[in-house]
Amino acid sequence: MSSINTIPRWNLDSIFTGLDSDEYKKALEEYNSRIENIDALLETADRYTKESNDRFDFEAWLVAFLEAWNELIASCHTLQAYAYIIYSTDTTNNAYLNNLSFIEKKSISLYQQEIKFSTQLLAHQKYLESFYARYPQYKEYEFLLNELIEETKHRMSTAEERLASELSTTGGNAWGMLQEQIISNLKDEKGRTFNELRNDAYSSDPLTRKNAWQKEISLLEQNRIALAASLNNLKGQTVTLNGKRHWAKPIERSLKTARLSEASLSALIGAIEDSLPMWRNYFKAKALFLKKTNSTASATAGSAGHEGIAFYDLFAPLKVQNSEQTKEGIISKIWTFEEAKEYVLKEYRSFSEDMYNFAKNAFEKNWIDAEVRQGKVGGAYDEDFPKGHQSRILTNFTGDFGGIITLAHEIGHAYHFYCMKGKPAMFFDYPMTLAETASTFAETIVKQDMIASSSDIEKISIIDLDLQDTSQVLVDILCRYYFEQSVFEERAKGELNADDFCRLMKTAQERSYGSGLNEERHEYMWAVKSHYYSPDFDFYNYPYAFGQLFAAGLYMQSRKVGPSFADTYKELLSNTGNLSCEDLCRKAGFDITKKDFWQSGIAMYQKEVQDFIAYINGSV
Repeated sequence: MSSINTIPRWNLDSIFTGLDSDEYKKALEEYNSRIENIDALLETADRYTKESNDRFDFEAWLVAFLEAWNELIASCHTLQAYAYIIYSTDTTNNAYLNNLSFIEKKSISLYQQEIKFSTQLLAHQKYLESFYARYPQYKEYEFLLNELIEETKHRMSTAEERLASELSTTGGNAWGMLQEQIISNLKDEKGRTFNELRNDAYSSDPLTRKNAWQKEISLLEQNRIALAASLNNLKGQTVTLNGKRHWAKPIERSLKTARLSEASLSALIGAIEDSLPMWRNYFKAKALFLKKTNSTASATAGSAGHEGIAFYDLFAPLKVQNSEQTKEGIISKIWTFEEAKEYVLKEYRSFSEDMYNFAKNAFEKNWIDAEVRQGKVGGAYDEDFPKGHQSRILTNFTGDFGGIITLAHEIGHAYHFYCMKGKPAMFFDYPMTLAETASTFAETIVKQDMIASSSDIEKISIIDLDLQDTSQVLVDILCRYYFEQSVFEERAKGELNADDFCRLMKTAQERSYGSGLNEERHEYMWAVKSHYYSPDFDFYNYPYAFGQLFAAGLYMQSRKVGPSFADTYKELLSNTGNLSCEDLCRKAGFDITKKDFWQSGIAMYQKEVQDFIAYINGSV
């Protein structure tokens, strides 16, 4: 058996052997050439359109443009991904940092080219029907081209868009950066950072959790004026620009970006709302267990009239005093990387031989960098490369239970990209709603097997970890959705201050958590979550709930259908880049505009809640 220290670094030779390599220099030359080629095509279209539109064969031009555009996107994505991954494992390397900055600046021209292309597309929209008839192989582009046309219809004039972009640096983006700067520089009287205090929510010491919560609220309260000004002004800018761009309401722009219909969002939100009593019962059961095991610093949580859990105990680990939880338990043991690899491969194979073979190839070809070392970024990610249609996965493996889940999750992302092999590069950009599908699905396979194969104590600990994570993605995300919805409604009528935001957050928490929380709540969560401060994407919340329940629903479908579902699943992943969420799911045989599908995913967690409550009732 290998040592825990035998942890792999990735091999990048099949991408580039280095920044000084001939192949990298050649890739840069091709990138520049492809940018110039697109510029020339756009200039041709512009000239013909101005001079004599009747002489312009737009359909033939569009074929040439799409082929060239796919080549350019492939170059751009490959170079961007490579620039980031080499930097992320050696962040103090100036050559890597300069290269990353250089590639990012180069990619700005692609955005400008896309705007020009979409303008041409809108101007020649009447030719698209005959284009698909003349070139039927391009019919699969229809959704993406229509999407570009719709985006163009919601743009202001070129001059206005340019002005809005320039003003955003001192407007929306600046307000968002102010919130980041305030939060990242907050410290308590002992010099502990705000993020360190937030991490104490996972502490096994109840008093540490409560003290951190109190300090967190105190620090936010001291900065409430600046934080409220940031959110008020940023949302004010969004309301103004949405009106100028002809969006009837902020959720419309968000739904277009997510490629989701309002009917599907309504069904998703409705299914989560229907499940709230279940989640509140889970919170109450955990509060009772924490009280009975002296694992909470709350004087009231879990008692009559205050049955809900304290906000600062939502992530409290269970205090289990029993010899059954040994060092060899799934959660408590220290895993070697080899053991983690074999476990993930076993789980992948339990669902699909294709997934297993893909993951095995990723391990064998050293696509994974899992070693913790100085200069390497924290966390985990997957980066996909059009060159050779390959991926690279970064994790920081320390041998704990979470490392296995992370490994399965990130390889799931890479498998998603693998399923899109042979597709045009334009199709590789799928929306946030679908981006977490394969990763969460893979994670679900692992967690559900761990639950099924564990002893009572291990089982309930894994269930609690799964439920606390999922409740955040469903209940807390619903809370954030309610809050942002109310902020936009009130901001359209006038200015908002810190008292207003606290009031709206209290209402949102009551609507979502309700009796699941006791009176010890967090009215300043509006100041914490950075997604509220994004000027480019409103409602940066429900896509997470979509991803969680979509993967859970697919998992339940796989259990119902059996081994043949693996082919349906692979086909579904392959189509995520050029269909709406509804059409994608309809093609796979289910309807996400109805609650039934979403409720099938929730049913999996309902069983976990029942098992959790049964254990709690039996132990206390």
